[in-house]
Amino acid sequence: MTASNQVPESALPRVHLKGVGYGGEDAWVPVARYNAEADEASSTAPLFVFLHEGLGCIDMWRGFPQRVCDALGVAGLAYSRPGYGYATPRPAGEQWPLSFMHHQATVVLPQLLQTCAVDVSRRPVYLVGHSDGASIALRAAAEVPLAYAGVVAISLHVFVEAVGLESIRAARVAFDEGSFAQRLAKYHPDPASPFDGWAGVWLHPDFEAWRMTDATRHIVAPILAVQGVQDPYGTVAQVDALRASAVQSSRFETLLVPSGGHDPHRDDPDAVIAAMRDWLLV
Repeated sequence: MTASNQVPESALPRVHLKGVGYGGEDAWVPVARYNAEADEASSTAPLFVFLHEGLGCIDMWRGFPQRVCDALGVAGLAYSRPGYGYATPRPAGEQWPLSFMHHQATVVLPQLLQTCAVDVSRRPVYLVGHSDGASIALRAAAEVPLAYAGVVAISLHVFVEAVGLESIRAARVAFDEGSFAQRLAKYHPDPASPFDGWAGVWLHPDFEAWRMTDATRHIVAPILAVQGVQDPYGTVAQVDALRASAVQSSRFETLLVPSGGHDPHRDDPDAVIAAMRDWLLV
């Protein structure tokens, strides 16, 4: 199936993932494929896998994966993680563990790729992550250093910043008041499912000490770090910390988007796609 940015997530096929919940539950997750004809022509062709942000889903990429795949001439795959969009919702009252990104990187992502018949040993698989998705992508590349061909980390997090927590607290207030919940309802049938899972971790007092720089020292794949200078959830310090820790990465490149906020790929998609193209072709 070839998905375009006009196909709503609710109409996409879902795949069954066994035992991927934090309590070992099964989950069904929607999957979008981009330029599937290129994928079918060669199972060894590059594949770009898109991992959404902490309150995101397939629909919230807003056509970016299709634009990337068209510009780079590659196949792509995007999915909504359990708890998001039209995937299996978060069980009522479930508190996500503080290690949720590690779980997503080492349990959910590998099974998703296996279920979708993606063999990372036979083809170059690039991970394109946004925000929490970027951290999950980096963690995946760190845990199995030779599995992935590269990581594009957009608005990444490798440690907790005070500015980010302030923005999340403000989002918590806006959600409880109803305005933010109404906006999220456009993309998530149950907005509380992703929001409470996400905010419950990031605002947990024990999560303030979270860092991922010990893990990112093991990444050997090339990295492109993209950061909006106006991002209310994180600063360029995140990119600096990743660069300092990812000493084994074969290549580390950075794109700072001066006018970009937390979504630099939407604020200046042409610049981000051009940087991805140049990074891929080196």
